Amino acid sequence: MRRPFRKGLAKELPASLPASAIVGLAILTLDQMVKEYVTAHIPLGESRPFLPGFVELRALHNYGAAWSSFSGMRWLLTIATSAIVLWVLSLLLRGRVRHPVGVLACCLIIAGGLGNIFDRIRLGYVVDMFCFQFISFPIFNVADMCIDAGVALGVLYYYRWFDKDNAREANHGTDHPPA
Repeated sequence: MRRPFRKGLAKELPASLPASAIVGLAILTLDQMVKEYVTAHIPLGESRPFLPGFVELRALHNYGAAWSSFSGMRWLLTIATSAIVLWVLSLLLRGRVRHPVGVLACCLIIAGGLGNIFDRIRLGYVVDMFCFQFISFPIFNVADMCIDAGVALGVLYYYRWFDKDNAREANHGTDHPPA
């Protein structure tokens, strides 16, 4: 049984939160450094080898989201991404996610979202650079990889550990009987 919405911060934050937050900050820093490098060293629209035959670095300004959807809707995308980041952050701070895999998933989603929010606010577009050479796929950046990895871990967490965490909490002192 799910516990009801609880206002305020969790009584105790997950033990894995500091380490996961450090990973998220490191990846956010890497994202911004790679974007800065590409902007400074690769002219817009041009490419440089990265992993020859697999991935190249191509400087691209993305004014939309994936596959250039919502192109030109900078503020809508900024607001939507900010809302998602704040929602995921609230899940962490309210103690809704406690397992280390879920906590890491949340931190990755937050870091990736912030990386793209920073670009949209500062530049008006997102800097993308990783281009697969063997398949037609949208060009993406470190923040996008971070979001994708966070979502994948989040799905794994949800199906593998979410119910177990809630059942354990229900059996240890909440005011709701176990289901």
